[in-house]
Amino acid sequence: MRILPLVLLMSPNMLWADVSGPIEVVDGDTIRIGSATVRLFGIDAPEADQTCQSDDGASWPCGAWVTQQVQARFAGQLADCAVLDRDRYDRAVARCLVDGADIGRVLVAEGLATAYRAYSWDYDLEEKSAQLARLGIWAGTLQSPAAFRADQAPDGSAPPGDCVIKGNISGNGRIYHVPGQENYAETVIDPGDGERWFCAAAEAEAAGWRAARR
Repeated sequence: MRILPLVLLMSPNMLWADVSGPIEVVDGDTIRIGSATVRLFGIDAPEADQTCQSDDGASWPCGAWVTQQVQARFAGQLADCAVLDRDRYDRAVARCLVDGADIGRVLVAEGLATAYRAYSWDYDLEEKSAQLARLGIWAGTLQSPAAFRADQAPDGSAPPGDCVIKGNISGNGRIYHVPGQENYAETVIDPGDGERWFCAAAEAEAAGWRAARR
């Protein structure tokens, strides 16, 4: 009888311990539950110091405003979070529910966060509806949070826009990692060493990188 490796017999949620308890809001897409810092899966909110533009061209602190709105809505509420992954900052990446409602879905639907399509299309329709209704951050002009982070990190340590495939160079050669793979979170890109970000696997392969095996 062939015996499969134990990891293949485990469901994804068995690899990381789920968390539950009262919410402490860190920012628009990050919460704390007890000692666990949780990055909400599938969404991306404006950074705390990010600004947006209103229709008349005026700048307003949309990142701080979003954090305040999330605090008013969810701080102190009891959440149940299914942990799906860990990111490069060792935060749990989780889908969290409050009274049966998906927090990420609520935030995108109310115009407090964007759908992070580089990782999931789960909230695509909610974002489109919020945009049409010009809710929250969609009332004016918004730079994507990922693009904002890239602008704040000119050394290349943050992904440019939604180009989140990591082209790493090591003793094993030029290897690219996509979100969700085993070594994605701990892989750090250093453009000074010739490493780079890619927007698609085909782009990475055309440039001479090969896919990571795991």
